[in-house]
Amino acid sequence: MARRTGRRPGNPDTREAILAAARNAFAERGFEHASIRSIATSAGVDPALVHHYFKSKDKLFLAALDVPFDPGELLPQALAGDPNGVGQRVVALVLRVWDSPAGTAGVALLRSAVNNAWTARLVREFVLSQVLRRVVAHLAVDPEQAPLRAALVASQIIGLVMMRYVIRLEPLASAPAQQVAEAVGPTVQRYLLGELTPAELAPPADAATADAPSPDASPAG
Repeated sequence: MARRTGRRPGNPDTREAILAAARNAFAERGFEHASIRSIATSAGVDPALVHHYFKSKDKLFLAALDVPFDPGELLPQALAGDPNGVGQRVVALVLRVWDSPAGTAGVALLRSAVNNAWTARLVREFVLSQVLRRVVAHLAVDPEQAPLRAALVASQIIGLVMMRYVIRLEPLASAPAQQVAEAVGPTVQRYLLGELTPAELAPPADAATADAPSPDASPAG
């Protein structure tokens, strides 16, 4: 029987072709909008072959970024227990991962993201889709506030990692992990579950301007 055209067989190049297509798709469309089917089409393979190699879209994403750990396996440790302490536990988990051998690969990825917009988009998608999406879903955060809260937490987590492991700002860089978690955890806790100020919840200025009536508009009635 003749082989179908337009599809790559299962050879050593197939996995790399899928990963290359996945990196482009995740960077261009984000994790949520990139589909296994579209990635398979770009790689010239059947979607079933993508599942064969990577099992799920989450695992494909981790492989595309060459992340040496799976947040889906680690986060339950931080999310279990009293919700009032989840902020500190999340920070402690982040520090534990980055202080481990896996942190070396993470530092290289962040250094690349600083100078490369394409890599920066992938890092952003990793933090939002693989970490904060799971945290917010577990805590049943108000859906209307979830994007803002996730972004605020990301600003703390990525900022902390950049200052401690990439820029190595002292005394933060050499401070004990527990001390750092206790200092940063309450801020992450407030961003996740605490009360946000009206200024924090306000829409961006350009959105408010777009909704405002034109100065030349006549009053109704």
